[in-house]
Amino acid sequence: MGKLKKITAKLFKNNLVQNTGNGLYATLEELMNMRKIAGYVQTNRKIKSYAMQAGDIKSAFKGRGVEMEEIREYAFGDDVRDIDWRVSARKEKPYTKIYLEERDHEIYVWLDLSEIMLFGSNVELKSVTAAKLAALLGWVALNNKDRFGCIIFDGQKSWLFKPKNDRSYLAAILKKIAEVSKAALQNKKSSDDEKLLSLKLLEANIKGKANVFLISSFMAWGTRYDADIAALAKKGRSFLINIFDDLEEKAPVSGQYMAEYEGKKLVFDSSSKAYKKEYAAYFANLRKQREDFCSRFGCKLVNLNADESLVGNLKIF
Repeated sequence: MGKLKKITAKLFKNNLVQNTGNGLYATLEELMNMRKIAGYVQTNRKIKSYAMQAGDIKSAFKGRGVEMEEIREYAFGDDVRDIDWRVSARKEKPYTKIYLEERDHEIYVWLDLSEIMLFGSNVELKSVTAAKLAALLGWVALNNKDRFGCIIFDGQKSWLFKPKNDRSYLAAILKKIAEVSKAALQNKKSSDDEKLLSLKLLEANIKGKANVFLISSFMAWGTRYDADIAALAKKGRSFLINIFDDLEEKAPVSGQYMAEYEGKKLVFDSSSKAYKKEYAAYFANLRKQREDFCSRFGCKLVNLNADESLVGNLKIF
């Protein structure tokens, strides 16, 4: 029976959402289709993960209740605080208490569709991956009877959708995400001041202990925004979803390349080992800085590769 379940799950996963967009902007069809992946997430509670990321994300939708439901053998990712030491001593192996889930959480997404997200070297722009993930979180929240809210930031302007648990309301959010995702391709340079105002708008609208997802690449954030992110972490559980591209992890294949930014052109050669090492070290250092920041202020950092499908990245849940 167990083998049949595994085969069924594998077939279901392989037949999930196919990429129907062009990779330049998120279409409404793509965002609506994220509900199929949400269904898969809902029915596969035992998805294996790496490190601690799966438990961190999934726990945002699975509250710590007060009524115990059952006691079962401890599994990787379970909260060690729930271990039943008496039963564990008697059985000579760890057992954990399972509580009934709390419902009606408030889930907030701050979605970055500014110019720093308009980059992609393979499958799609980071902005497209970010939009899909926001939609997926929305569908999971809806299925979980949680209230979902969103702030969409395009680099110059913010759109606020306060948390609700309503299918038509979620559809309206996804429609706006699709519109902004496409229009962002024509946007001018982002404003740091507007980004700060957008984060403060999010902070001002969080009521109670919400779960907050900041979806961005965090490439040009610097320390200017640290205070606002730290303030968000105090008001609720904060998750920094770092969307990155393959070229932001390792140097391109050996050869000569030309890059252009704001009218300035630069030719570089990626052939030398020293260059590849320095290139990788630069981005590794940026990621380490984010990890240290999250560790210091109690945020959770999740790194998501835009060159891998969300289906392949379901392990983050």
